[in-house]
This record gives sequence, C-alpha cells and structure tokens, in this order.
Amino acid sequence: MDMNRPRVGLALSGGGARGLAHIGVLKTFERWGVPIDCLAGASMGGILAAAYAAGHSPEVLEAVAVRMSRLRRLVRLVDLRRPRRGLLSGDKLRAFLAQYLPPELTFRDLRRPLALKAVDLGTGLEVALSDGSVLDAALATSAFPGVLPPVVIDGRCLVDGGVLDNLPTDLLRALGAERIIAVDVSSDSCPEDDWNPLQSSGPMPDFVEMALNAVGVMVVAQTRARLRADPPDLIVRPRLPHDISTFSSFTRAAEIIRRGEEAAELALSHASMSPELESVLALPLAA
Repeated sequence: MDMNRPRVGLALSGGGARGLAHIGVLKTFERWGVPIDCLAGASMGGILAAAYAAGHSPEVLEAVAVRMSRLRRLVRLVDLRRPRRGLLSGDKLRAFLAQYLPPELTFRDLRRPLALKAVDLGTGLEVALSDGSVLDAALATSAFPGVLPPVVIDGRCLVDGGVLDNLPTDLLRALGAERIIAVDVSSDSCPEDDWNPLQSSGPMPDFVEMALNAVGVMVVAQTRARLRADPPDLIVRPRLPHDISTFSSFTRAAEIIRRGEEAAELALSHASMSPELESVLALPLAA
C-alpha cells in the first residue's frame, strides 16, 4: 500500500443473483488499478467479498458464476426439505463454498482485511464478523431467514446481515478505511415493460421469489436511508432490470456481470473528473 494515500475500503451489498454484478465491478476496478485495502459485505456481497479477500480473481469468480448459471448445475445446490429451520438445508451450499473458502481458512489468512455483517436472532442486533472461520461467516451473512438455516457462531444464532444492513460501510471504518467505495445492487433498477413480479423461472418455488421481492422493497428503502445519513466517497449502482431477481436470475450471470462492469466504468469515469477522488483512488487518465 502507498502510505501517501488514504486507505480505501470497498463495501458490497446483498442482492442474491443481482450481487453477481459485484464481479463485473471488481473486474473494472482491477483494470483501472483502483486500490482496495479492505472489504466488507452482507449476504451475496459478503460471499464475494470473502472470495476476493481470499485471493480469487474477478476472472475466476466470473468463470465460476457463468459455469453455475446452467440450470442443471444450479438445481444441484437446491436441497429442498421439510421446513424446520429453513426451506433449504444449506449443506450443498456449504460444500460448494468450501471449494473456494476452505473450512480451515480464517480471517487472519486473508490477503485483505475483511468484515462481514450478520444479525443475531437472539438479540436482534447487528454482528460484525472479522475473525474465526471465513466459511462459517460467509454462510452466516447469507443465511436468509426461512430459506437457509441460521449459523451458530460463538453461541450466537446468526442470519443474513442484509436483514438490518444490506450495505455495511460502517465495517470499513472499523477496519481503518479513510475513503469508502460502496456498490449497491439493490437501489438502481431499469424496469422492463414485460416484468411480472409474480413470475419465477428458476429452481425456487414462486412463493419464495415473491417473498424475497417484497423484502427487497424494504431493503432498498433502508439502504437509501443509510447512504443519505453516511454517504460513501464513491457509489456504484449497476442498472439491473426488475426481472433480475434474487434466486431465479443466477442463469443470467453473464449479463449481470456485464452490467456491473458498465456501472463501474461510468462511476470511475465521473470520479476521474474529481481531483479529490482521482487522487485518492489513484485513477489513471485513461483506463
């Protein structure tokens, strides 16, 4: 790290399949040479932040996402069962993530400092995860209530951090970040004329998709309020159609990633015209 510049942190929001746009953002950031000193995330953003902090390149993450976008591969991750703690058991997701976040990997082993946001069901409070097993933390931050079972860490029953804070920029400040970049995949959409909120085309039941769409409305309002109260230095908002939904749209990985790239290019182009941001992010004159 160049000690003459401020420490830069990157926060990635939750959003299910929409979160694949983070991969495109990371690709563009690397192409422009944007320095990322620490990361934070919630839900899908937390999983991808963990994978990136562990050293997996955006190109590797893209290859995995595109490969898994085939419906038959996605179905292999869906372990439907009689509802108890969640619609899915989560065992297949754990096995899949363990390929990239081995169970023995701890936060101390990461190439970049990382913090993930979860929620303690017992207290209703937000929890910052920044030590111990990275795999357990990634599963906890993405354990959407009713869909995936809670994850127990240090005696606490933890669920998806996006329930209370879908874009945890506060965690970056705790990691020492002096400049904050936030990527929000929930706030900025471009509606399609034929969008039907009752339609589902993926392996999850329609009622799950509808419930998540409803929760998404609340999350958008919550995230916007937090960003107004504590605005980041730079925000990237991929323009994602409304019909790119939380679960069903993993089959559209390539399109979602491309939209992330485009949004990052636009945001960095604007930032390069700001002397303060250009200096902080060490942006080149041309990418």
